[in-house]
Amino acid sequence: MSTQELIAKDLLAIKAVFFRPNEPFTWASGIKSPVYCDNRLILTAPDVRIDVENAIAQTIRHEYPETQVVMGTSTAGIAHAAIAAHILDLPMGYVRSGAKDHGRQNQIEGRLEPGQKIVVVEDLISTGGSVIEVVNVLRDAGAEVLGIVSIFTYGMKKGLDRLAEANVKNISLTNFDCIAKIAADDGYISPSDVQKLLAFRDNPSDESWIGK
Repeated sequence: MSTQELIAKDLLAIKAVFFRPNEPFTWASGIKSPVYCDNRLILTAPDVRIDVENAIAQTIRHEYPETQVVMGTSTAGIAHAAIAAHILDLPMGYVRSGAKDHGRQNQIEGRLEPGQKIVVVEDLISTGGSVIEVVNVLRDAGAEVLGIVSIFTYGMKKGLDRLAEANVKNISLTNFDCIAKIAADDGYISPSDVQKLLAFRDNPSDESWIGK
């Protein structure tokens, strides 16, 4: 079994990624979605957590062997970055969504020296906006961002385009297409639902898949 398949099965088993194509969820943006993602549930499922953190560490070793510091995104990426950094015996920090309004007014927490090679750990990538902001903050601080390791990505065109424009590499443990296939194969959804899911992935603002 590949890492993509293992992590897909894990996330489905704990309903960290949960499909409901016939009763869509509504995102804060108002978009109707056949999928709900809450990768924070990984932290409360020890067996799955071990799989995920070992996969993050292995991905960093393989894809970014020059890594000197692991940086998590705030807040969902922090715990995963900390555990993976512990496995790798590397320093760890995290990037806030904005600078603090008190104390030292840090946005980057943890020691970071200019020129250090960084990998960003993110739990979920959809349109890519928030993780690219983190990458830009680190670059502005003088870090060399080698890339991102994310647990799950939708593979939406907008997100892929943004990552390409920012010239940042992302390696995801699993992705929307893999999870949709596993969900159908393992009986979480019907095979006919996969086309609805992929239609949503290709164009989230087009709701014509609903009710089909």
